[in-house]
Amino acid sequence: MTLHGSRYRPGPLVWLGNIAATCLVLFFFQKILWLVVPFVLALIIHYLLAPLKLRLVLRGVSHDAAATWVSGLAFAAFALLATFGFPRLLGDLVNLHGTALRYVGGGLRLLADALSDLEGRFTFLADGSARQMLEVQLGSFFEHFAANYLPGIALGVAAWSPTLLLAPFLAFFMLRDGWRFRRLLLRAVPNAYFERSLYVLDAVDRTARQYFVGLLQLTVLDTLCLAVGLWIIGIDGALLLGLLAAVLAWVPFVGSVLGCVLVVLVAATDFPGQPGVAYAAIGLFVAVRLLDDFVFMPLTVGKSLNMHPLLTVLMIFVGGAVAGVPGLMLVLPVLGVIMVIGETAGLLLTDPRLRARHAHARALEQRRVWRDLTLD
Repeated sequence: MTLHGSRYRPGPLVWLGNIAATCLVLFFFQKILWLVVPFVLALIIHYLLAPLKLRLVLRGVSHDAAATWVSGLAFAAFALLATFGFPRLLGDLVNLHGTALRYVGGGLRLLADALSDLEGRFTFLADGSARQMLEVQLGSFFEHFAANYLPGIALGVAAWSPTLLLAPFLAFFMLRDGWRFRRLLLRAVPNAYFERSLYVLDAVDRTARQYFVGLLQLTVLDTLCLAVGLWIIGIDGALLLGLLAAVLAWVPFVGSVLGCVLVVLVAATDFPGQPGVAYAAIGLFVAVRLLDDFVFMPLTVGKSLNMHPLLTVLMIFVGGAVAGVPGLMLVLPVLGVIMVIGETAGLLLTDPRLRARHAHARALEQRRVWRDLTLD
């Protein structure tokens, strides 16, 4: 509240500060990506398990015991899932190279057939031997793919595996000690700004929680829509493919394209000579993308971020330019949190009542100190 009770609205300087701070945070995150990724995963796990912990606390269980019980049950469920799913996953990884080449070959056949059809319709493509040039270039690429890229991919996976193990460790301490950390921060705040600081901590937590929970809800909706659509088309493993495509869509623009390419490769391989199946899969992805933009996003992720669509799109490109793929994924939640902090900071700096309360409190403290010194 301001002096006249009107609602504070951030001006252009606050917005410029929010955008500049977002770019700086993303640039810094890129340098410590080994810590940011497990921290974000831990945050998602925390927000998923926090309601269960809260129920136990409301039933009289202590914070520490509730966090231990909830974390233990989550770990047991994950261990049970890994016990039954790991053997199959290991078998799939052993055959990953051959499977990948088979699906890529199916995609190349689909592309070659499409180019042959286009060469029959347009003479300049036939004169330029577009299909032959494409087959030569792609054939050379995939012939050396295993030797040039697979060792690097394997080393990358091996390097990231220990880092990802930090996620459940961090999530446990977020569940157990999150309220202690908040209380520690509030102890350092002057009394005049206590209420506003309590609000900003709650708003930051609410914004991050709504974003990540909304992202998971969006993933579930996309998975169901894609799985049903792929099942109707007749593609095997519709649920798994829908889940992979929905998770890839966490990366704006790029992830959706990769998910669509993945499904098209599967369709082209499993249904050779039937390009209509692959085209139907592309149409399905376009339809789900439209549902995301106009229906699902406003109902899930859109609730947490009160941003203009133009600013959202521009910041996604800015995040990608500053921090690459991690910037694409993190720019919206980071901007949402910084917007809350920036708006509150702007209110504190422009509200004369809060500044007067702080100045009066300091004056009273100074008078008390001088009185004590005089009495001594």
